[in-house]
Amino acid sequence: MKRRKFITLLGGAAAWPLAARAQQPFKAPIIGFLGASTSAAWSPWTSAFVRRLGELGWSDGRNLRIEYRWAEGREERYAEIAAEFVRLKVDVIVTVQSALVATKHATSTIPIVFAIAPDPVGAGLVGSLAKPGGNITGLSMQATDIAAKRLELMREVLPDLRRFALMANVGYPASVLEIAEVRTAASKLGLELDLVEIRHAKDIVPAFAALKPGMQALYVCGDAVVNANHARINTLALGVRLATIYPDRAFLESGGLMSYGANNADLFRRAADYVDKILRGANPAHLPVEQPTKFELVFNLVAAKALGLTVPPTLLARADEVIE
Repeated sequence: MKRRKFITLLGGAAAWPLAARAQQPFKAPIIGFLGASTSAAWSPWTSAFVRRLGELGWSDGRNLRIEYRWAEGREERYAEIAAEFVRLKVDVIVTVQSALVATKHATSTIPIVFAIAPDPVGAGLVGSLAKPGGNITGLSMQATDIAAKRLELMREVLPDLRRFALMANVGYPASVLEIAEVRTAASKLGLELDLVEIRHAKDIVPAFAALKPGMQALYVCGDAVVNANHARINTLALGVRLATIYPDRAFLESGGLMSYGANNADLFRRAADYVDKILRGANPAHLPVEQPTKFELVFNLVAAKALGLTVPPTLLARADEVIE
């Protein structure tokens, strides 16, 4: 081999390690997505989250990895999934209030973004909306603040409303807070309330069987158990001719009558902005908890017809959406 060619080859070989280092694959950040319910139930919300990430320049499988885990309404799964995310060394965890206690217990260093939290301050999960502190921030639904509005809407649909049932997962702290708000609002409106307690999916059928006679409507507090089983709840409610009101439109797809509350898809969309900021170096402790900007009133006229109800035209005119 000629001397000049040998030196050239030797120089190239010396450069190989440098070139290899320069071409090392990009380590994509990992999002641990802890869904409290099921993939199907959360589909509209997950889609909104992923679409917004795309608008911000993040693509799952290209410069980002999303690890989805679904608790399917079983609270005991929260701690298992949170521990798994810690082992995976995810860069940020996205979830909702029902899973926050277990997630917060699992890690004090990995940033946590909650897309839905009925009352994170009242539940003691953040110091304040303006200064959450620690490794947790996100979006508050202010669910307890609008309980009275839901009852007023229910009474507009049912002018003769006197007695209604309130179904809630009493093992979920946010629902306990909402129950208190509903009781106060019901007392002011002169309505009689019958609390129907559930904790697990297996409690739903017995809860309906135990309903007191004369119930005219069913107010449902949202949580992971309800989210995973709303089709069953709606079927049973229609069977005993109870008008239902929910906190989110998603519950109407399977036969719920009406919903009023924050737009959850919008909250998940905005959660993607938090994730983007954190992945680019922001400290969650310094990102204020935001409140909803969109509240939606939705009616399902198919359910209304099945119940023999006529929703007043004035209400339909105020609705953000009418399902026909």
